[in-house]
Amino acid sequence: MKRAFLFLPLALAACATPQELCINRADDNLTVLNQLIATTQGNIDRGYALVEKEEVVIIDTTCATQQPDGSTVYTPCQETLVETTLVPTAIDLNVESAKLQSLLTRRSQEQQSVQNAIQQCRATYPE
Repeated sequence: MKRAFLFLPLALAACATPQELCINRADDNLTVLNQLIATTQGNIDRGYALVEKEEVVIIDTTCATQQPDGSTVYTPCQETLVETTLVPTAIDLNVESAKLQSLLTRRSQEQQSVQNAIQQCRATYPE
């Protein structure tokens, strides 16, 4: 049953019309720009950035090994995990503000480009 839910987004994507697929592709850059703008604005509001840091952690645990006779043997072993944490990092607010302005300018340019691409998709793939 759980596996059926894993394939649901794929099955729904297969139901999209060619026009819908074209429009979704045309909108990809704008989505990325909006995410970058939100992140940059959050950094400015907080006064610092949050940077992902990965740390390898080795945990002592017990491993079960199945024997040929059907019995199970438990032995000490180690498990390696990678933990990701967000670390506050100092930023230059002037640089971050300039980056935000640049992203906002780029977004306004991209919005016009997306509108043109959507019109092209509708002309190419009428429903």
